[in-house]
Amino acid sequence: MTTLKLDTVTHYINGEKVKGNNDKYGFVYSPSTGKRIAAVPYASSEEVDKTVQLAKNAAVKWAKTSVGKRVEILFKFRQLLVENTDELAQLIGKENGKTISDAKGEISRGIESVDLAIGAPQILKGEHSVNVGGDINAYSMKQPLGVVTCISPFNFPVMVPLAMSAMAVAVGNAMILKPSEKVPYSAQLISELWEKAGLPAGVWNVLNGDKDTVNAIITHSDIQAVSFVGSTKVAEIIYEVGTKHHKRVNAFGGGKNHLVIMPDADIDKAVDSFLGSAYGSASQRCMAVSVAMPVGQKTADVFTAKLKEKVENLRPGSYDDESADFGAVISAEAKQSILHSIDEAVRDGANVVVDGRNPDVEFKEGFYLGATLLDNVTPDMNVYKEEVFGPARTIVSVDSIDEAIQLINNHQYGNGVAIFTNSGRDARKFTQEIEVGMVGVNVPIPIPVGYHNFGGWKGSRLGEGQMFGPDTARFFTKTKTVSERWFDQSSTDEINFDFPSS
Repeated sequence: MTTLKLDTVTHYINGEKVKGNNDKYGFVYSPSTGKRIAAVPYASSEEVDKTVQLAKNAAVKWAKTSVGKRVEILFKFRQLLVENTDELAQLIGKENGKTISDAKGEISRGIESVDLAIGAPQILKGEHSVNVGGDINAYSMKQPLGVVTCISPFNFPVMVPLAMSAMAVAVGNAMILKPSEKVPYSAQLISELWEKAGLPAGVWNVLNGDKDTVNAIITHSDIQAVSFVGSTKVAEIIYEVGTKHHKRVNAFGGGKNHLVIMPDADIDKAVDSFLGSAYGSASQRCMAVSVAMPVGQKTADVFTAKLKEKVENLRPGSYDDESADFGAVISAEAKQSILHSIDEAVRDGANVVVDGRNPDVEFKEGFYLGATLLDNVTPDMNVYKEEVFGPARTIVSVDSIDEAIQLINNHQYGNGVAIFTNSGRDARKFTQEIEVGMVGVNVPIPIPVGYHNFGGWKGSRLGEGQMFGPDTARFFTKTKTVSERWFDQSSTDEINFDFPSS
């Protein structure tokens, strides 16, 4: 394995690395080796308050900076992300465990969000109407909120922070990022790149921490908006507490994503698509396919046989092992939770088609699980009802497309879904009737490109804001509408008590 020399984990406050003064801290582990690699400080409520005040001061000046100047800094930041992709990928692999190639894909998708934010001058254009009545002109403007925060997950240490924050900064806000305490290093390097790009001190800040730090952030009176990605259980808490404290909140939770295979589908393509979308990143993606749903017994038999053969050949390995198909899961606790889900499913009657519970790996202390495939899974099993954030995937067979649609629509999550078919009629029926936020037709992971909106339905998202796309500009701005008239000196208007109209 590559040996990385890593700096001490710090906060990043007002343009400076800060060790922190709280006695509370946690440990960072390398999923690939299982070894402790650092201690990460947890910000106290006092440190949160100090950071917010510094960000608030910076936000005033940043909001008055021309959008052209702000975009100029984003251009430089984007170039620095490209130039430092290899180093970022190494950091992601070290702290998250995903393979280097997968990490580079994540960075590329994150840069798409920066590309969209570079278009802020166009996105921020308001509306203007001349002489709406009584010589009055009306126009609107979009203004930044002030201090906003993003709370990002462990599974995408670069893509999600960029998707959440690039537009927020571009439209004139000051940002406080609270990364997952399991993956603090990527945020440190992102901070350095913002600084090199010329972002003024205080506009971008990073506070490490745990739930107490998060609580101090989402209840702070000077933070105007909160964007969160994580489990649905935590998303519900973030949304409830944040909105109670008058924040604008979007909270993205978990998913249980289905891939429906119709009898007329190209089975080989469906199998290959399922493999990468289901087991990539050790299945630690909210958009990972969780359930294969073949329609008809013949489809199920052929699909399962071909899938079994390929799943058996998948191999987990260290993040810098170029021959590995995917890496380790994030922690020992995560590994045990996944094993519990598999064992419970077997007790409930599921059939183990491929058993990955004891993989043959080089680093025995790493948090590895092989690819597991379960058949004969029914909708009443917990392994179907709950999100399993690891490489344990299931097959649920159905008799018709209508049954598939009904089962998916009845599920508590509605993040992503896909259908594989060669029938335009079935594809149209599926896309129109399915109650899921992101839909793929012969596309296994329907994550929109950075200039389209991202967001699930039902238990997968709370709040109305999106994470990718133009809706991020709406989420991080407030609209002001101005009605304006200039009197002629000869005007002799009389007092009028009627409700104004055109």
